[in-house]
Amino acid sequence: MPDYSNLGIFFAASLVILLTPGPAVIYIVTCSLDKGRRAGFISALGIAVGGLTHVILASLGLSVLIASSPIAFAIIKYIGAGYLLLLGIRKIFFYKDAGASGPSQNLKTNRGMFFQGIIVNVFNPKTALFFLAFLPQFVDTSRGSLSLQFALLGFLFISLALCTDSSYVMLAGSGYSRIFSNARVSKIQPYIIGGIYIILGILTAVSGIKTQGIP
Repeated sequence: MPDYSNLGIFFAASLVILLTPGPAVIYIVTCSLDKGRRAGFISALGIAVGGLTHVILASLGLSVLIASSPIAFAIIKYIGAGYLLLLGIRKIFFYKDAGASGPSQNLKTNRGMFFQGIIVNVFNPKTALFFLAFLPQFVDTSRGSLSLQFALLGFLFISLALCTDSSYVMLAGSGYSRIFSNARVSKIQPYIIGGIYIILGILTAVSGIKTQGIP
């Protein structure tokens, strides 16, 4: 177990980081603006599962391979960037208004948003680098298994992230009905949302291995 005296510092540091919007938050806000709060919460849950994947890999020592290999970093980075670009292009050029969608269509959309969130975060190698740089500062070598401490701290961080991400969803979701209820604005909605995805994809593609950004 980590040193309990350090947990307060860990929570404070985590909140400071999480309250600073990063690519994951921008993605979640975009989903909320695109399809409403429900989609935002589902995408946030997907991002959290993707983050837990990185925590598990890091606790097993596998994320070090990404950090130490520019080739592995680049492959994962460009897959993630390409996926975001694909989402943006599909939104702009192949957008279809769901209109009166039924329960089966809603279920399909929710499932899609969840897996999109997982893919976006799993293929963001900067998330792996972040955990490798941040979590070891709070691991106590004299208090048992380092992997277990790492996994526990990672789980706590992801739990906090889900809470802060949910607050962003609430804020963005309130703007969903206000902004896109206007007929003129709703017509350019696919271009706005798709453009944000494309920008995120470009930023992901040009990010370097030495940059340890906020997940």
